[in-house]
Amino acid sequence: MRGMTWDHPRGFAPLLAASREWQARTGQEILWDRRSLQDFETFPVEELARQYDLIVIDHPHVGQVADAGCLVPLDDVCDAVALAEIAAGSVGLSYPSYRWRGQQWALPIDAATQVQAWVPGRLAVPLQTWDDVVALARTGALALPLRAPHSLMSLFSLCGMDGVSLHVDGPYIFPADAVAAYDRLLHLVGYLDPIAYRQDPIAVLDAMSSTTSSIAASPLIYGYVSYALADFRPTRVAFHDLPAAGEAGPAGSALGGTGLAVSSSSTCQAQAAAFAEWVAGGPVQSGLYATSGGQPGHAQAWGDADLNQQTGDFYRATRATLDRAWLRPRHSGYMTFQHQASDRLNEALRDREAGVSAIAALNQLFAQSL
Repeated sequence: MRGMTWDHPRGFAPLLAASREWQARTGQEILWDRRSLQDFETFPVEELARQYDLIVIDHPHVGQVADAGCLVPLDDVCDAVALAEIAAGSVGLSYPSYRWRGQQWALPIDAATQVQAWVPGRLAVPLQTWDDVVALARTGALALPLRAPHSLMSLFSLCGMDGVSLHVDGPYIFPADAVAAYDRLLHLVGYLDPIAYRQDPIAVLDAMSSTTSSIAASPLIYGYVSYALADFRPTRVAFHDLPAAGEAGPAGSALGGTGLAVSSSSTCQAQAAAFAEWVAGGPVQSGLYATSGGQPGHAQAWGDADLNQQTGDFYRATRATLDRAWLRPRHSGYMTFQHQASDRLNEALRDREAGVSAIAALNQLFAQSL
């Protein structure tokens, strides 16, 4: 079998380790290719499905792939008891995020959302409030990834932190009070190095983990357990729940993570599905998958004392944010919207555009995607 994942140790190392163990158990070999994070977020899944048996996807693709018919509904090929166990172990909305129109299109193997990254020694404690965020930004010691689609993810998260409900079914995603979240983001980016527009979370965390870096925190960034390990980079990065922006607390962060799907073009669907349900189950997720550099999607791993000790409490320190994260739209046209809206938002931020017109432009793009 052949699989496609994304090109970061968190994305490929645990799957390579799991595949070696799977081959030892079953005799079935799985060869993995990798694509960049940018490709992972934008490349059409239906094209990958023509070439691979197993594909790592993110949940906003599910409406598009369901319409295209390029993936196998896993309810049809997986063991019902195994699926029930994986569903019961879902961290936040990780499992239901891959459920669309009554069918399960992928199994969560990785759970993530926007949280806070900070460097002990450069800060005494993680940022607690949005005032703390702005104060640190004024010193030049704060970073924020704004490369598409991450600026849009931050706007989504800020809406959630402000208690603003977003309308995933349209006709417009942002209500009028989303302008306050946009203004909060606009104010913050005014203090940032323009390099932020070229940085994704990996680039920011690589910069933060350098011994010569002065960056002390990133308040809205997808959590990466790799950087919380003592020997991954020269400087260890810690992670924490989102700083409070309003009364909602660490709620409304834009859910991320990845799921493992089976191609409808595969000639070995049953074997691929068996591997997917095995690697997404609690024992593998909290064992081999986690200890091989993965960031599991199963609660059995997130509550494990040894894993938390090894990662500086990465899981415990961010669990509240993940459990209360917001599920992005998943309709067929969403991915086109996400790409266009991220570019349009960055244009608005660079030009210091007024919030009312920026939000109206994003809403128009969303309406066109439905």
